[in-house]
Amino acid sequence: MDGKPGLRERKKQRTHAAISDAAIALFLERGFNQVSVAEVAEAAEVSKRTLFAYFPTKEDLVVHRLADHETELARVVRARRPGTTPLTAVREHFLAGLRERDPITGLNDHPQVLRLTRMILDAPTLVARMDRFKAAAERALAQALQETADTPELTARLAAVQIVGVRWTLAQDNADHLARGESADSRSAGAVADAEQGFALLENGLRDLGSRH
Repeated sequence: MDGKPGLRERKKQRTHAAISDAAIALFLERGFNQVSVAEVAEAAEVSKRTLFAYFPTKEDLVVHRLADHETELARVVRARRPGTTPLTAVREHFLAGLRERDPITGLNDHPQVLRLTRMILDAPTLVARMDRFKAAAERALAQALQETADTPELTARLAAVQIVGVRWTLAQDNADHLARGESADSRSAGAVADAEQGFALLENGLRDLGSRH
């Protein structure tokens, strides 16, 4: 076996991508609430039953593109260098994301990214889904802190809420600046300064987190 997906798996991947691409194109063109699942299925040339087999809810058609980020901070903490605290690892990762214009940092002014962000914020069901996304990120990070930093359960949960909350707020602030017409390049220095301030505030209260790693 060469490790490559088989014909059936490749066909499933193509169908998944076709449905997702059709959905995003329609949502960006007309708005999330103005497009029905039936219209997405028709555009992707699949049945509604097939669509729901890949995406259980309409919101999944959008949120699945962010799925990898749900456990991102937990993975960063687990993969950190020996002697590096969890907070330092997360800070370095966020600053790297700013440099690379990772959309999850809010510092990406590609037109489609800006439109997708605006679309999510304009749809209450998507905003609610993002709150669930944030809560799942907190749970995953708390678990990683417990397992890799010898952190008591309550401390891990409290720390995770703070860390995820700071990252979330920094990203939203960046997105707000770009939504008002500022470019990613002109916002970059301010985004870095805000990130440094946010993580410095965290460090004042979490300086001993993972110190035994």
